[in-house]
Amino acid sequence: MTKPSYSLQFTVGRLFVYVLLAFVGIDASWAQNKLKGEALFDANCASCHNFKQDGIGPQLGGLKGIVAPGYMAEFIKSPRTMIDARVARALDKFKKFGTLMPDFKQLGEKDINDLTAFILDKPAPKAAVSSGKAALENPIVPSIAKSDLVLTIQKITQFPFTNKTQPRTRINKMGVHPITKEILVEDLQGKIYRLTNNYQPEVYFEATDHFKNFTNSPGLATGLGSFAFHPDYAKNGLFYTTHSEPNTTVKADFTYADSIPVRLQWVVTEWTVDNPSSSVFSGKSRELLRVNVVDQIHGMQEIAFSPYAKPADPDYGLLYIGMGDGGAVEQGYPFIPRNKNHIWGKVLRIDPTGRTSKNGKYGIPNSNPYVNKDGLDEVYAEGFRNPNRISWTKDGRILVSNIGQRQVESIYLLKPGKNYGWPDREGTFLIESPARTNSVYPLPKNDATYGYTYPVVQFDHDEGNAIMGGFEYTGSQIPKLKGKYIFGEIVRGRVFYVNLNEVKEGSQATIHEISIAMDGKQTTLKELSKANKVDLRIGQDAAGELYLFTKADGMMYKVSK
Repeated sequence: MTKPSYSLQFTVGRLFVYVLLAFVGIDASWAQNKLKGEALFDANCASCHNFKQDGIGPQLGGLKGIVAPGYMAEFIKSPRTMIDARVARALDKFKKFGTLMPDFKQLGEKDINDLTAFILDKPAPKAAVSSGKAALENPIVPSIAKSDLVLTIQKITQFPFTNKTQPRTRINKMGVHPITKEILVEDLQGKIYRLTNNYQPEVYFEATDHFKNFTNSPGLATGLGSFAFHPDYAKNGLFYTTHSEPNTTVKADFTYADSIPVRLQWVVTEWTVDNPSSSVFSGKSRELLRVNVVDQIHGMQEIAFSPYAKPADPDYGLLYIGMGDGGAVEQGYPFIPRNKNHIWGKVLRIDPTGRTSKNGKYGIPNSNPYVNKDGLDEVYAEGFRNPNRISWTKDGRILVSNIGQRQVESIYLLKPGKNYGWPDREGTFLIESPARTNSVYPLPKNDATYGYTYPVVQFDHDEGNAIMGGFEYTGSQIPKLKGKYIFGEIVRGRVFYVNLNEVKEGSQATIHEISIAMDGKQTTLKELSKANKVDLRIGQDAAGELYLFTKADGMMYKVSK
């Protein structure tokens, strides 16, 4: 007999509670309101908050008796109003977390009351036992200096608004059609846009037309995660996508214990396109693999092929997959990504045209580091929280940007079999306990015995809240960018570079901030987007020129000089 899914068990359990309440004469509307509050929390709050430990925002357990319901309701409606009114608690949290929660004025009064009741009912998390050592308040003391480099940007287009509030769009990744060289831009909500000759976006791919169980709820990193073209696309028409589906859709290829909840599933799909040179997408799909995840955060946000590998190279045609920890650590399951036989918290490498995998749908490269050893065959490297972007330099190096927890953002030089530390390290710092991932400490004296490999670039949350990986500049229009890797910071929209000759394992390259100018005057992406969270993304076209995207307002800019 098949065991009921976690969600089915949970639903049956809730029904039993309602029946019991009715039997003993208690108004079941209380339970219904709590259920509505939980659904509202999942849809609007869970991407940044939980009830166990701080994340992007503060943990929200144990607030009953500390925070008045009226304060909570007003803060949900408009955090900016509370900060502008100099309310002490609002100011303190804004200073601590360095980012402003968006307004939720679209929620009605009853919704806010249900949400507030659900939050205030949650108990405080159990205090983790501390070693007594003092955590580092400012892990990386030197600040990022502004360089004398000023890049001029120009507006190219604005993508259709799909939300009433910010972010107006969920544009996430830019790519290039291998044959037509047209720019393609993916929106997490399920669309891939093709930009016409005058940069007007037209829908090229619509996920909901092909996946009946597609979901982009509750937001943040869910939806259409990434896309990539096979290097032999002109001959074989193979195209790849990743997307999320509800937790009970199909049995997954990669699972964990039944006692641990499944929030979503991530799916890698191969498409055989009917006419590879067409600007209209049509083709047949084939599922390659499916992965369960504990939460909606840190999913599968990147798939990529090496743009420089030649047919005779061992890396040619191999698909790299950035698989985050799925929120497992923040939900109290650090052993999931820590296990080298698990898929979570890893960068994978597969041959999508092969058939040697356990499920018989893709191939395992013999050069993968754990083949015939202890470890999952698909794994290329481990120890990542959220490897959100993978890119290659012309000399063959692979750079992976990794979004951190509460202290450090980092870029790693990807090499086979390496362990980059999560959840026991963040950047070049110790995480003393998975129950206290918001605090970091100096590395222990015997650190070398653990065998971790550390980032080649890092910054702390004084500088920004989340890293956005980018590219080595390979264009011709801006010679001053030659030899530089351009990347950024998602929330505040800052743009950085490091000199590639400084990118070496065992040390951290110096980060320089780039100033932005438009229409003859210096500005910032935050000013241009008029958003507290810019949601910066970076793209590169077929000629190697760079583009900046601000998800908050759906704007696309070209770096012109």
